[in-house]
Amino acid sequence: MHTQPAIASHQRRVLRWLRREALPLLVLILLLTAARSSLANHYHVPSGSMQPALQPGDRVVVDMRAYGWRLPFTTRDLVTVADPGPGEVVVFDSPVDGTRLIKRVAAVGGQRVEVRDGRLLVDGQRPPMHGRPAVEQLGSRRITLDLAQGSGADFGPLRVPDGEVLVLGDHRGASFDGRYFGLVPVDAFYGRAIAVYHRRGDGFGWRRL
Repeated sequence: MHTQPAIASHQRRVLRWLRREALPLLVLILLLTAARSSLANHYHVPSGSMQPALQPGDRVVVDMRAYGWRLPFTTRDLVTVADPGPGEVVVFDSPVDGTRLIKRVAAVGGQRVEVRDGRLLVDGQRPPMHGRPAVEQLGSRRITLDLAQGSGADFGPLRVPDGEVLVLGDHRGASFDGRYFGLVPVDAFYGRAIAVYHRRGDGFGWRRL
């Protein structure tokens, strides 16, 4: 049978262990979790809607600071840094069912956009096309399209309101994107996908997006 002094001694040892070991570990976990929610994260690509740039199973690094400094554990920006630009690959929740999606910015606020036969027309101009397969120039990026399964739905013409964005998949015939669920508010984006760091069959690497 334990005596009172023995019980008190055991409790003191437990408290010392909690202060010296458990508490610092808990703080570290909280800091890492906060950093992941507001600084950087990763995304596992579930489908082929962004082929050929992204393949199913790809692991992608996401810069959570690209469009704003986010309050940890929330979707609220403390400081707005920039709005998404044409050609950037963005991560956001589907306006339909909340599923986390990854798509490419096709048009931003103030632009008049149309999609016909899988190809973009922005402000009445088709982005420069370079040879075959079909390639579009969006901002500073040359985007290779996958039209093997057709072109998908047409869209517009529509002038994108300020503060909203049209997103599309590069695999135009196999992408559930803004042509179906509409425009996305700029404050809905979690971050910008910057590179593929692991690809099934190829292993680790660094493929810029």
